[in-house]
Amino acid sequence: MSSAAQETLVGALGAGRMGRGIVLAFALAGREAVLLDIKPREREALAKLKAEAEAELRASLATLVELGMVKAEVVEAVVSRVRIVGRDEAPAWLGRLGLVFEGVPETVDAKREAFDYACRFLPEDALLASTSSTILSTELAALVTRPERFLNAHWLNPAYLIPLVELSPHPGTAPEATRRMTEMLEAVGKVPVVCAAQPGYIVPRLQSLVMNEAARMIEQGVATAEDIDKATRYGFGIRYAAMGVVEFIDFGGADILYYASGYLAKALDDSRYACPPIVERKMAEGNIGLKTGEGFYDWRKVDQPAYRRQALARLTELLRMNELLPPDGERRG
Repeated sequence: MSSAAQETLVGALGAGRMGRGIVLAFALAGREAVLLDIKPREREALAKLKAEAEAELRASLATLVELGMVKAEVVEAVVSRVRIVGRDEAPAWLGRLGLVFEGVPETVDAKREAFDYACRFLPEDALLASTSSTILSTELAALVTRPERFLNAHWLNPAYLIPLVELSPHPGTAPEATRRMTEMLEAVGKVPVVCAAQPGYIVPRLQSLVMNEAARMIEQGVATAEDIDKATRYGFGIRYAAMGVVEFIDFGGADILYYASGYLAKALDDSRYACPPIVERKMAEGNIGLKTGEGFYDWRKVDQPAYRRQALARLTELLRMNELLPPDGERRG
């Protein structure tokens, strides 16, 4: 990682749950971070907000200590790395920031006001990102000065714990801005991914389908909520934690997906289950995954026996962490 990534002062614009989670993520990684509340408030109201924000940070840290993820003796040091500032102090702090995450309410008016305020004081080379889960970067870019430094950065709650951050640049985002953002997030242990400016990013788009289908199965009497959740935790979820969705297609073969999709679409009389054209093309080309050497990934230079062992090792480790391995006697028998 570059020294610039390590030294950049980071701020979160908006002192709600997302902003608090983001500054805590950086503070846990040993970095100073600034939580900025730019809403005009009376002194007493600001003092109350600051106390509430610090109390939430401490409560989150207490939970991490209880879970053995953080040592109790470092809590005060982590808290001390977070500055919580109001509107009067904000201009001076904004002028020092190299990276700002906007996390105000999900309305264009609220974001326009926040960007208008922040852009008056930010250095020209500071990166600016919205954490919006619903408003695309292509729309928000018009609200900022120097849109080439702007992109969306969608964190998943709790932001201080979930590694993934979905980056969504707009067409005018400078490639260097995306690269710098990626580097800064990786420097604090996050796992950034890049997706086009389309509704739903990656995770919300996938999970909305899964959650709606779970509710639909309950409605149709296919299974109870409890059994669906067991199936998710001990089958679906743990499998995709060990192997990505697209990797899993290639691992089993796109032909399995193709035929299973055709069966479900016909049996349930529902075109939602039909596979997309890209899968049909893979079938026609004969590029169906690991067993043919090419699929969504190129497997031709991969040591397949070694890869299969690694995949099984990842799954075994997840099973071990969740205390789901078979009894010793069965493993040795």
